[in-house]
Amino acid sequence: MPENHFEVGILVARRRLRGPWASHAWMPVAALPAAPPVANWTKLTETDEETVFYAGAFDVLLHPAETAHYRDNLVSGRPSLWVALRKLAEDAYEVAAVTADPYEGESMAEGIGEIVEAVPMPAESQAVLLAFFEAFHVERKFEKRKRDRADPEALARGGSNRGQGE
Repeated sequence: MPENHFEVGILVARRRLRGPWASHAWMPVAALPAAPPVANWTKLTETDEETVFYAGAFDVLLHPAETAHYRDNLVSGRPSLWVALRKLAEDAYEVAAVTADPYEGESMAEGIGEIVEAVPMPAESQAVLLAFFEAFHVERKFEKRKRDRADPEALARGGSNRGQGE
């Protein structure tokens, strides 16, 4: 039975900006196939332009109802994970969510106050996602719903109950 979740380690960058309104920006930049043995928010690299931190581990949950979405992600040419960062305080963030569902990732990006970025999905995570898809996907046939024909007499009366003692 395939796993219904996988763990990833999230890398976040603090990038220097050259604008008058902000000195830096935070953004998710990568997902590791497993959590490294370091503390959350450990500084990994630093240059004049960017500092990269290991933000922490996150468990990505998989749901059988979303297998078609996972397929869309896997065949996209760039399988991704969507990572949402939530601001806790000045220069303090947490990983709020990580998903492999591209449509859920898109909806997370519509929210206010969270930073959402798509990052490349590690090959190990792609293998877990593919195994989950193959085990649980059921192709659903699209059936166009037939509409009832309009009743011209009911339309002429303004509906079935109108004008009858309402």
